[in-house]
Formats: sequence, C-alpha cells, structure tokens
Amino acid sequence: MKPETSDSEDTAQAGGITVEDVRNEAAAAEFNWNDDSANPYNWPRWKKNVQLTTTAVIAFSGSVGTSIISPAHQQLMDEFEVSSVVAFLPLTTYVLALGLGPVLGGPLSETAGRKAVYIGAAALGGLFALGAGLTNSFAGLCILRFFAGFAYGPSLSIGSGFCAETFTPAERGIPSLIYILSPFLGPGFGPVLGVFLVDRMGWRWTQFTLVFFSVFSLIWAIVGNESYHHVIQRRRMKQLGIKPPDSPPLLATLREFLTVGLLRPLHMMFTEPIVGLLSLYVAFIFGVLFNFFGAFFYIFETVYDFTVIQSGLVFLAIATGCVIGALNIGICDRLFYQRQVRRFPPHQVPPEYRLLPAMIGSIALPVGIFIFAWTTRPSISPAVSIFSIVVFGAGNINLFISALQYTGDVYHRTNVASAASANSLARYGLAAVFPLFSLQLYRNLGVAWASSLLGFIALALLPLPWLLFKYGKTVRNKSKYQTATY
Repeated sequence: MKPETSDSEDTAQAGGITVEDVRNEAAAAEFNWNDDSANPYNWPRWKKNVQLTTTAVIAFSGSVGTSIISPAHQQLMDEFEVSSVVAFLPLTTYVLALGLGPVLGGPLSETAGRKAVYIGAAALGGLFALGAGLTNSFAGLCILRFFAGFAYGPSLSIGSGFCAETFTPAERGIPSLIYILSPFLGPGFGPVLGVFLVDRMGWRWTQFTLVFFSVFSLIWAIVGNESYHHVIQRRRMKQLGIKPPDSPPLLATLREFLTVGLLRPLHMMFTEPIVGLLSLYVAFIFGVLFNFFGAFFYIFETVYDFTVIQSGLVFLAIATGCVIGALNIGICDRLFYQRQVRRFPPHQVPPEYRLLPAMIGSIALPVGIFIFAWTTRPSISPAVSIFSIVVFGAGNINLFISALQYTGDVYHRTNVASAASANSLARYGLAAVFPLFSLQLYRNLGVAWASSLLGFIALALLPLPWLLFKYGKTVRNKSKYQTATY
C-alpha cells in the first residue's frame, strides 16, 4: 500500500523535487541565524569572556616563547661551543616561524574552525618546546624552536577574527584591546621569567616552562568554544536536519588561501603605498624591539654592572610601556574617534581618523630611543634609561594597533586579511634578523651612537602617519584594490 502524502509533497515530487528537499527548505526557513543561541553574538557574557581568555592565554603563551630564551645566550655559547651570533638563532628561528602564521591561520581556522587551531597550536607547540628542552644538538634546538613557533603562529593570527565574530562593534573595544595587548606583553615578560630560570635551573627550563604554558593553554582551548560562524552554522544546520551548502573543492580552497595569505600580501606590500610603508614602519620598530632582546643584557651589565637577573628585570619596562600605550589608545578612541562616529553617517568615518595613536607613537618612538642613547652612561641613574624604554614600549603598541585599525578600515573583505598578513610577514621577518647583529652594533659603535642610528631611522619614518592623515584619501583612491571611498 502506498503511503499517504500531502498535496505539497505530491506537487514537489511531480516537479522533480524530493520530499527531503521540501522538508529541508521548511527547516531552513525556520532557521534564523541572527537570533540563534549558537551565534557567538548571542552568547552570554560569561561564555564570551571564557573564549576571550582562551585567545589571550594562547597569544601570550606563543609570544612569550620568543624572548624567554634570550637570557640563555651565554649558556648556549658555552654548552654548544657556538659563536655569539649563532647563539641567537634559537630566538630568531622562533620569531621567523611566527611570521608564517597568517599563511596557515586563515586556511586552517576557516576549514576546521578556530578551536581546532587553538588546540593544535597548544598541543604541537608544547611538544616541540619539550623536544627543544631535551635535545643535545644545537641544530636540533633551532629546528624544534622553529616548529614550536610555526605551531603557535596560526593562533596569533586569528584573534582579531575571533573578536569581530563574537563581540558587536559597540562592545568590541575592551576585548580587542585585551587580545592585542596579550602578544605584546609576552616578549616583555619572557626575559623576566628567563633570567630566573637560566640563573637557577639552566636554559633547558626556559623550554620546559613553555611546555607548562602550552598545557595551561590547551586546557583553556578545550574548555573554550568554536566561534567561527561558518563552522557553527554548518553544525547547527545538521542538528536541525538542514542540508548544509556544499563545500568548495579542496584545490580551489587551497588556491584561495595561498592567494589571500601569501601571494596577495606580497603583491600589496610592493604595490600598495599604504600597506608597504606602514609594514616597513611597523617592521622596523619591531626590529628595534627585538634588537633590545639581544643588547639589553650587554648594555646594562657593562654600563651599570647589573647582574643577569637585574638586567632581565629591565624588560618589565617594555611591558609597562605596552599597558600605558594601550590605555592611551582607549583614551584616543573615547575622546577623539567616537566623536567622529557621531559626525559622519553610520559606518562612514574616514579611516584616517584611526591614525591619532600612530601619530602620538611616531613622536614617542624616536624620543624614547634618543633618551636611551644619550642617558645610558654610568654618571646618570639607570632609572632614566628604563623610563625611556617605557616611552618606547608605549609608542610601539600605539603605532602597531593604529596601523592595523587603519588598514582594516581602508581595505575591504579578504584584502583586509592580506594587508594584515603583509604586515605580519614584514614584522616578524625583520624582527628575526635584528638580534643577529645587535651585539656587534653596540660593541662597535657604543650605546650612544648605536641607539642614535636607530633613532635617526625612526625620526625619518615619523612623518608617515601624519602624511597619511592628510593625504590618505588621495592615496587610497588610486589603489588597485577595493578601498573605502568616504
């Protein structure tokens, strides 16, 4: 006996449409993503904060690995019988690998989801750090450090995407600041932890400590939730009996990710003045920061007779500067940018109004470097030099965040990700190189002129955000990519 069917089902079958299709369309019509409880925008505050903590913890763990090994420079020279320059390779290989994060971060997170990337980063990063701590080969140490950085790299590149897909624009300010501040605090606290570990337990414990950070991060990653909308939507549609749309072919996906993550960033870096010049500026300042990781121990031990531990504590000045700079960014947003929001039509504030923190940072950076250059001498209190480092740290984070916000407002869609990837590739690429010549620079030129050389370059780059503030609209209107026109 033929089962009874409704008129609509008979009609659907007559038209070549299956009953399954009709039910699927009916369920899809009832599925309202904007109001769905699984939508991260609709999560309760505690759930959003758990995921924010996960993102911040992993970003801190990945970034603290860059500099935690810097106090072990002399021990590496002694144990492995390598030169001073070669002894910096475990630091530089890790930093270089972090710069490749955006190339994989987007593809992995958009295919498997953010949570899978966080779990993979913490698990693999911890395993490679464990191997680095156990190896008896210097080449093995460099290779394992590279892969540890490569594992953590993707997790550092997707945090801004998490903030955008979890917090509405009105509530995004503080969470974004917390996330961006985390990877800045890591390099500042790394040497502070490292000096105590190296002094009391040996360099290998710098890597074992990274394992502990990785385990802690892994726990948070497991407790956390998926936040990428596309992945959650597909899961919810399956739960509701709705057939999700077909995924694009793997080859097409890989081609798109390669274009967005590597080829287009390189093209934009060399053909887009905004991307190229800001990437150069930010990369140079990051290079100066990592130059300090190689030079601070030498400078403060020779000029002020600091111990290794005392020299390591100087790096707290960088972390302090980052916190002060972050507060300044919040003040600029509240007192300056939000006023522009009220002046212009919705979502049409000219991107150039994002540049105020960068303009402040462009002044703070050479000022901090020159104060450090000409006050770091035995006749002047080391407090002055440490204060100058605070000024530099504040200027650094002001420039970086402002440049990131500006390019994010200038470019549209996937071009934003490509511009951010270009910045990351340049930033970590140059930061990986600077420690290799930092000691020679200060030994040959002295503290005053070596730092002044860096200060003069920072001074030459100072006008860039000011020029973009005045002529940015003209520059972006000539772009070959889709940009903001208001």
